[in-house]
Amino acid sequence: MGAFPSPMDDPSNEIEGESDRRAADRFCTVCRIAKIEREDDAGLWRVRNISDRGMMLSADVPVEKGERLEIALSENVVLTGHVVWAEKGRCGVEFDEQVDGVGLLKQLAAEQRDGGYRAPRLPVRVKATAATDDGKMPIVLVDVSQSGAGFIHDGRFEAGMVLKLILDGGIKRQAVVRWSRNGRGGLWLTEPLERTDLESIRRLEG
Repeated sequence: MGAFPSPMDDPSNEIEGESDRRAADRFCTVCRIAKIEREDDAGLWRVRNISDRGMMLSADVPVEKGERLEIALSENVVLTGHVVWAEKGRCGVEFDEQVDGVGLLKQLAAEQRDGGYRAPRLPVRVKATAATDDGKMPIVLVDVSQSGAGFIHDGRFEAGMVLKLILDGGIKRQAVVRWSRNGRGGLWLTEPLERTDLESIRRLEG
C-alpha cells in the first residue's frame, strides 16, 4: 500500500501519468510518532510510511477525506497536507508541497541523535491527581507526551519526589518529579503512556 493512494484504488481508473508518478515515489516504511494538529483537535499518531508526495498515518479516531492536517515530525520538521483516503484506523495524506522523503528521514535521525531532541508533546489542560505518601493532591497537566508531562501545582512538589499520576478514565502511571519551581513542574513517567491514550486531546480532556 502506498503512502497516500487509497488501498481500494483501481489502477485502471488512474489518469494518464499517475501510474508513472507513483512508481517514481520512494516509499519508506517508518515507525515514528508525529504530533497531528487538526481544526478542532490534536493528537499523537503513528507514521506508517512516507514518500516524497505523502504519508500514511494510523490512529483510532474519526478522520474525514479532505480534512487538512499539520504534521509535526519534530520541533523542526512540520509538514502540511490533506487526507485523500481514510479507512479502518488508517489514512493517507498528500503533502501540500513535495518533499525529499529519504532526506527528511536522515534529518530526523540526526535530530534524534542530538542531545537536545525532545519527543512530541501535546498542549493540554487536564485535571489529574498526584498520589504520594502524604495523600492525594490535585494537579493540572499542561502538556503531555508518552513519557512525560508538564504540570501546575500548589508548591508542595519538589524534584525527586515519587508519585502516582491518576487521570480520569482509569489511567495510572508511576512518575518522578524531574523539576519544580514557581508552582510548575515536569514529570517523568517510569511507564510510558499508550500512544492510543494520546491520539486526541479532546478525548483525553473528556
